[in-house]
Amino acid sequence: MSKISPLAFIDPEAKIGENCEIGPFCFIDKNTVIGDNNVLMNSVTILSGARIGNGNTFFPGAVISAIPQDLKFRGEETTVQIGDNNKIRENVTIHRGTASKGTTIVGSNNLLMENMHIAHDCVVGNGCIIGNSTKLAGEVTIDDNAIISAVVLIHQFCRVGGYTMIQGGCRFSNDIPPFIMLGREPAQYSGINIVGLRRRGFSNELIENIHETYRIIYNRGFNTREALERIKEEIPMSPEIEYIINFIQDSKRGITR
Repeated sequence: MSKISPLAFIDPEAKIGENCEIGPFCFIDKNTVIGDNNVLMNSVTILSGARIGNGNTFFPGAVISAIPQDLKFRGEETTVQIGDNNKIRENVTIHRGTASKGTTIVGSNNLLMENMHIAHDCVVGNGCIIGNSTKLAGEVTIDDNAIISAVVLIHQFCRVGGYTMIQGGCRFSNDIPPFIMLGREPAQYSGINIVGLRRRGFSNELIENIHETYRIIYNRGFNTREALERIKEEIPMSPEIEYIINFIQDSKRGITR
């Protein structure tokens, strides 16, 4: 049985799961689906196209599935898909997709801090932490377990690799490969995320292999093709090293230097 404030508005066409809590002054539009065990504190807005999983908490002022801030948008039917067990803090905004991809995706077990923004057609993985007032432009991809600090500006179409740590106040328009730290001004490679990798249970041997991989990429003066060939020759292959190689090979915007 869900607990719904009499001061909330819920469109009759909205689908609400079991054991949800919906606070006063929430607005839930038609064409929305909200799963079980979700908590919507006061003044949360869920607009048409939202597809929300289970066990999420939305703090006051969050706005989910507003239409995109994209002049190419023509009112097409698109969605926002949100997984399970996310903490979505005050005034977070997540816009629905456009005809480009059709949906904006946020995975599970993420912490999205106060006043951050996820634009149309973005994909945010699982286990990410995204800091206060950070802004993701359209069609950004954030891989699993990335940590992005406060007031970071991410250019459209960029990809951020998994297990990264990005310093507060950075802005960038290139892809950020996995397992590294990004910092300084202008933003640049600042070593691998050793503390984060140890906390995630990476072995010392694997961390050293990742470190040596990035020494080849950043410190030996090779171009990208030469660096990837040296990595394949010199570094013991593992899923993590393959992830780095594939990330760089697939990069459309080029990786940060």
